[in-house]
Amino acid sequence: MNINIGIKETDRQAIVQGLSVLLANTYTLYLKTHNYHWNVTGPMFNTLHLMFEQQYTELATAVDEIAERIRALGEFAPGSYSAYAALTSIPEDSSIPCAEDMIRNLVEAQETIARQAREVIAIASEASDEPSADLLTQRMQAHEKTAWMLRSLIA
Repeated sequence: MNINIGIKETDRQAIVQGLSVLLANTYTLYLKTHNYHWNVTGPMFNTLHLMFEQQYTELATAVDEIAERIRALGEFAPGSYSAYAALTSIPEDSSIPCAEDMIRNLVEAQETIARQAREVIAIASEASDEPSADLLTQRMQAHEKTAWMLRSLIA
């Protein structure tokens, strides 16, 4: 069936594209954070191990919410490693970094997603797509807060 929810086709496609990148970035950050949870070492082990678990759990929920919004807009959500690799702007690690570099890498990734969400929210707002704008606002808040908490560990 055709989609007729009050959003122009070109706007809907632009929002879906932005949300697809957000999904890929969020999933990539989920994997990175989970990897760090498993492999962190050093004096901050317990603190970081628990913090990373909270973060990847929140990201897992976010992945589902973003994908479901893409579906509500009438498109299929990307869901493969190759699709995510083509869309993401968050780099993979080639090795296991030290704890402090893990924190720095996660700050950078969190800020990347916040910036990307801010770009898409402009498109969603212009198209009067309040549900997408609300989702993007929530994601910006979560990523900016997490980046702040991580930055605070390495003053």
